[in-house]
Amino acid sequence: MFPIRDHNPSQRTPYVTYALIAANILVFIFQLQYMGSEAALSAFFGDWAMVPEEVTRGVDAHGVITSMFLHAGLLHIAGNMLFLWIFGDNLEDQMGHAGFLAFYLASGVAAALVHILADPSSDIPTVGASGAIAGVMGGYLLLFPRARVDVLLILIVFFRVFTIPAWIMLGLWFALQIFGGLGTPTEGGGVAYWAHAGGFVAGLLLALPVWPRRGGTAFWRETHGLPPHPEAEYAPSTIPIVRRRR
Repeated sequence: MFPIRDHNPSQRTPYVTYALIAANILVFIFQLQYMGSEAALSAFFGDWAMVPEEVTRGVDAHGVITSMFLHAGLLHIAGNMLFLWIFGDNLEDQMGHAGFLAFYLASGVAAALVHILADPSSDIPTVGASGAIAGVMGGYLLLFPRARVDVLLILIVFFRVFTIPAWIMLGLWFALQIFGGLGTPTEGGGVAYWAHAGGFVAGLLLALPVWPRRGGTAFWRETHGLPPHPEAEYAPSTIPIVRRRR
């Protein structure tokens, strides 16, 4: 199950969200020249990824920032950019362009620091924008808990799009990161669950100053947790339900 869109249109053009997506894609295109060779890619990541053990020693700390624009593969960047596309524009709408950029980078840094705290001696390079995007999701949960999100459910040969409140989708996602972090040894590499969880919590906290400016709990009461403007309406899904033949 993963989100494909929300019903919360932004009221102004999200230039920073577009620029971040473009920057990630351009870096990935540049990175393609190294992906044909494991040695070349490892060397590239060694220069620009975030390595907890090195940051702990005060070496190559730039990786905390540069790693946010690197990805391990096509599915990795596609998933991250989809989430940023869905949730980023609404936070940029509320925070302003400069404020959202600062929020995004701060969430990414916080996610990296939590990842380092989980295993300071790890020498495994970490890449991906997901820590920063997790912060965007945390901020979205605070401001628009009942905004409607369309999710695609795929169960073998069953495909279905259905709509759920943002708090359910984002809450489930956060819970999966916690369970994944508790159940997966950090020294094994793979998904950076604690970076995701840390970025999510950081984003929620960093969005707190925006919330009182919008009225705090009064903002929730006034909007019932929904967007403070008319929701987008989409035509019913045309994805067919495919069932196994008997």
